[in-house]
Amino acid sequence: MLQRIQTIYLLIAIIVSGGLIFAFSLWENSEGVAQYAQDYIMVFIAFIASAFLSLVSIFMFRNRKLQFVLGRLNILLNFFLLGVFVYWSLSLPGEMDISEKGIGMFLPIISIVFLVLANKAIKKDEDLVKSVDRLR
Repeated sequence: MLQRIQTIYLLIAIIVSGGLIFAFSLWENSEGVAQYAQDYIMVFIAFIASAFLSLVSIFMFRNRKLQFVLGRLNILLNFFLLGVFVYWSLSLPGEMDISEKGIGMFLPIISIVFLVLANKAIKKDEDLVKSVDRLR
């Protein structure tokens, strides 16, 4: 059923992972030029893959176990993105490349929060269906 709360959470995760990456910069380099996710192909592909996994997960409402697994996979992908951002911001010596961090570096955290909420709602639905099956 598409009118469940997890659909709203997954839509927000799609907007964060697929839309806001074009609006918010990841950081500014030493010249003051804003760097976006599409400037780094690996980061851009990871964000788009996260949005795609959320979209696929929305339409897997008949198979809640697969929907739950896709949500967990998406959470791992966002943790990978977060790890890449932390590595890039901490491994560079001084202020050579990344001089000012942008809000785009925190987009995976926002996405993870909504994916966890969606997985919690999916798990709740699965438990409800199991309890109804026990009564039959």
